[in-house]
Parts: sequence; structure tokens; C-alpha cells
Amino acid sequence: MLEKLRIIFTIPELRKKIFLTLGLLAIYRIGFHIPLPMVSNTPTDSAGGGAADFLQRVSLFAASDLRQLTIFGLGIMPYISASIILQLLGTTVPALAELKKEGQAGQKKINEYTRYLTVGICLVQSWIYLSVMLTATGPGGGNINPNFLNATGTALYFPWQITAVAVMTCGSIFLMWLGEQIDEHGIGNGISLLIMAGILAQMPKALYELVRNMETQLTGLSRGQVGIETLILLFVLFIGVVIGVVFITLGQRKIPTQSAKFTRGRKVYGGTRQFLPLRINQAGVMPIIFASSLLMIPGVALGAAAGLFEPGSFLFNALNLIGLTLNDPASFIYSLMYVALIFFFCYFWTAITFNPKEISDNLKESGTFIPGYRPGKRTTDYLEKVMLRITYVGAAFLSIVAIVPTVVYGSLGVPYSIAGFYGGTGLLIAVSVAFDLVQKIDAHLVMRNYRGLLEGAGGGVTPVV
Repeated sequence: MLEKLRIIFTIPELRKKIFLTLGLLAIYRIGFHIPLPMVSNTPTDSAGGGAADFLQRVSLFAASDLRQLTIFGLGIMPYISASIILQLLGTTVPALAELKKEGQAGQKKINEYTRYLTVGICLVQSWIYLSVMLTATGPGGGNINPNFLNATGTALYFPWQITAVAVMTCGSIFLMWLGEQIDEHGIGNGISLLIMAGILAQMPKALYELVRNMETQLTGLSRGQVGIETLILLFVLFIGVVIGVVFITLGQRKIPTQSAKFTRGRKVYGGTRQFLPLRINQAGVMPIIFASSLLMIPGVALGAAAGLFEPGSFLFNALNLIGLTLNDPASFIYSLMYVALIFFFCYFWTAITFNPKEISDNLKESGTFIPGYRPGKRTTDYLEKVMLRITYVGAAFLSIVAIVPTVVYGSLGVPYSIAGFYGGTGLLIAVSVAFDLVQKIDAHLVMRNYRGLLEGAGGGVTPVV
């Protein structure tokens, strides 16, 4: 492996791409620690209760920490939201569907619309975000620098509010530009690398918290106590979860296809046997993102609604109890609803991104068919049936990965910041981005007749079901 890494840095073009990517990621991390000028204290937990929990979880896939008022406070989430919205509209709006069929020119136009929509989302999200975070505690907001308060000292001076919104919007647009520069001149997917860098940046803090609370003796796996056997169990569990994530992420159902034979002159062409790969986890990480975000909204809303009634009243106690239950990851109801939403969004997102009729038409036009199934409707029905079955397996896997942090947190009592690395969105994103990066590096190595990074280590074998 060390020899392969040495070879990577001996290729001038690849070395340049890697160093450029690392430099742009370093710029992102530097800007992450630059606070807004009107903020007195950068780290903030002023949004309490369910809102703080919601911000902490959304931060995993926003490439930022939404509890910190910095120039990159919104992270890359507005761009991701705009991309998802346009992808959903692409299946319902005929004009966007036609653009997707135009190839590179159409994709360029869709990217332009995505940028415009990102700016609009940034303006709205930054205004709401600042309104909540800067006015959460204390007179005029406990996080506002006194020099930027208005004449009455009750809120941030309005022109400075406009400035803060503009700064945070420009910060997110700059992150979007960084991601595009990595795509064009660096190596790997820029947006995914930004998200992965944000996830990995939280690991040192989580490890420090784990070591600080560790006891150098046997604790019998007592809840809330991190002893020697707890560390061993966490290490073994982490390795097992990573192996499972890798297996399912690379897992495919390969459907055999046969191309038709045709004769030109005296030669016969075609008749080759190939495979149509269908990913087990077709939906990727999106179901967990949607499920975790949607599940937090009722808890926050019910907690706010409980404040409208007198403390101690029936409605106050009922709404507060339901809100606390929906905000408690260790509760059975929370886990049950979480799994149900993951299954729903798995099938929903697969139905949007996977079109069996389009694949069937493409096979028919290219003179390829699935043995035993006529081209057309029978092939479409067969592909849809296979995808429904393997989506069930993918949804079950995502549910297990999503619940693992809750089980670790509830049974062992370790902090959720540590348990979160044992599953969920962060681990899936990190593994997916790491494999995508390795594949792109391997492509450069193979072009120059070198062996890939994972060759000889089982990395070239894709699990088949």
C-alpha cells in the first residue's frame, strides 16, 4: 500500500489534482472558523431543546455546524436542497424532463437553474436562521455583539441584519464554487468531499470526549461508564458496521442480458452476453436524510405548541409528552417511526430515480433483451419486480444502520456525538465518498498501466445478490 501511495505522488497530473483538492478543503475549514462580525461568541447552543438536536443532526450533511454563527454557517445544504428539488421536478415538469434528455447542454442549463435556486434558498434560510439564533437568549439576543445593537438595544440593527444575510449567502455560494472547482480541476466529487470533510472534522472532538470520560478498569458494560471492555466492544462494532456498509454500498443484482445477432457481409456480430447491474441501495443516503429531518419537525412543533397553554394543564402535558417522545432517539416509538419513514422514502426515491420503462426501451433500441422476457412491457414488469425486492433489502439495511447509533447510545450510555459515528448518515456518506475517490484515483493509475489501490485486496470484487 505504501508503494502504491508513492506511485500516486510520482504522477505529476494526479499529484497536482490531489494537492489542489486538499488546498481547497483547507480553505473551507479555515472559513468554517471565521465568525460573523456582529456575533459576540461563535459557539452557541442558544436554540434549545428539539431545535438544538435538529441543528446537530442536520449539520452532519450540511458540511457545517449550524450551531456556530460563521460565514459558512449554512454550509452546503442550500445547494443540496436545490439539487433535490430540481431532481424531483425533473420527473413531473415536462420542460425539465426534456432538458435532461439533451445531454451535456441540458445538464448545463439545469446546473444554472440550480445555482439560481440556491441563492433564493440561501436568502430565506439565512434570514430565518439569524432570526432564531441571534434573538434566542437575553435582551436583544445573547449572541449579538453590543456594538451592533439598534438604538433601543433590543435587536440587531436592521442594516446589519441585511449584511449578515448577504455574508452567509455569499459563504454558501462560495462553498458551491469550491465544490465545482474540485469537480473540474481536482479529484473526486467536490460537494461530497466538503460534506465528508465536515463529518471527519468532528471525529477528534468525539474521540477526545470518549478518552476524557474513559476509565482504565473493567466496568461490566455499565451504562454511562466507558471502561476497557466498552472500548473493545465499540471498536469491534465499528469494524462490523463499516464492513456491512461497504458490502451493501457495493452490492449489486446483476441481471443477464443478451444482444441480438446480426450479419454484415460474411461476418456475424452481436450475440454477446452481458449484465445489467442494479444497486441494492439504489436510494443511497437520501432516505435517512429525509426521515431524520422530517421526524424532527413534529417534535419541535409540538414543543412550541405546548408553550401556548398553561403549564400543568392537560393539553400542555399531552403535547409536551408527545414532543419529548418524538425527540428521544432511545424511545421505541421514535425508532418505529424512523424505520417506517426510511422504508417509505427508500421506495419513493427509487421510484423517482429508477425508471424501468426507460431502461426497457433503451435495451430494445440497442437490440438487447433479457433471456426469458419479451422486450417491452414484460421486461419493464420484470425490472420493476426485481427492483422492488432488492429495495426491500436496501431499506432494511438502511434501517439497521440508522438505528445502530440509537442502540449504542441507549444501551451503553456513550455520548451521541460518539455513537453517531457507528451508523446513520455520516458513516454512509464517508464510505460512499471514500470509494468514489478511490475509484477516480484508480482510473488515473490504470490509464498509466499501474495497479489500482484496492487490487489484490478484494477491492475489485463487487458483492452480487
